[in-house]
Amino acid sequence: MSDNTRNDNPNEQRPPAPATFNNWERETLERLVFATVREQRAARRWGIFFKLSFLVLAFFSIWAYFDFNFGTSDIDALGRHTALIEIDGAIDDEGSGAADTVIPSLNKAFSDPGSAAVVLRINSPGGSPVQAGIIVDEIQRLKRGYPNKPLYVVVDEICASGGYYIAAAGDKIFVNKASIVGSVGVLMDGFGFTGLMDKLGVERRLLTAGENKGFLDPFSPQSDKQKQHALAMLNEIHEQFIAVVRAGRGKRLKENPEIFSGLYWTGAKAVEMGLADGFGTVDTVARDVVKAEDIIDYTAHEGLPERVLKKFGASVGSGAVKSIYRGAVPSLR
Repeated sequence: MSDNTRNDNPNEQRPPAPATFNNWERETLERLVFATVREQRAARRWGIFFKLSFLVLAFFSIWAYFDFNFGTSDIDALGRHTALIEIDGAIDDEGSGAADTVIPSLNKAFSDPGSAAVVLRINSPGGSPVQAGIIVDEIQRLKRGYPNKPLYVVVDEICASGGYYIAAAGDKIFVNKASIVGSVGVLMDGFGFTGLMDKLGVERRLLTAGENKGFLDPFSPQSDKQKQHALAMLNEIHEQFIAVVRAGRGKRLKENPEIFSGLYWTGAKAVEMGLADGFGTVDTVARDVVKAEDIIDYTAHEGLPERVLKKFGASVGSGAVKSIYRGAVPSLR
């Protein structure tokens, strides 16, 4: 029989029609397909993210390597010059005012045979008496070890309290007429919430082993004994501060009843009072005082990789703790 022959026999059984999907089967299949597509897209996005992260990390590593090595070789290759170290910001346990940052720079600047003098440029409102004291002790040690290499201080906008504590250890201090200088004093600040708690009906439950363990707790009443103890500590640190200023400034200091009261003055007034020696900038000091116009920066600048890592988490927790307890410790500010 030919392929084109049609069988019109009505009794012959025909093959069944193709099966059709019910609505729920179609919806289930569509959901599975869409879920698979979403997983594939997510996998591609994560893959791109990890690749970019690796490239960024590699870039930072290469940049930091070349920045460190070439910076070191440039300093080592130069001849007679003025060594510069900058303190910009609060005197704290991190940043440009930290002892761990300043001291290595001081040691390198003093020990370099090409440095004719060291210039410490300060722009700081003050900060930790501990960090300032450690830096001053190291400056005094280096001055004894390198008696022919002077250390000059140049003040930018402000050199107050802990900043001036450090500056007083210099051989000479140069300021601008409008600079803010002084604030030879110590403070300890905080808040007390006991009155507010009484109004709100809040009870403070503080258990201590040792009657003064809750010293300066902002949610507990302040006793006269604890207040006197705090004032005694502040006075002791203040005397240490005064001793550093007197030793550093010597007979140049024109003492009066207010000079150690915590007040601060303009640079012009500071020169009159003997808190500073004259007016100048880093450039004028290098050119006219040191007689070495080439200025080499020995400041330990924080690299970009470190700034990125800190920004994304490493210092968040410690910063929160410091903000809570900062008022409970003495401050040269």
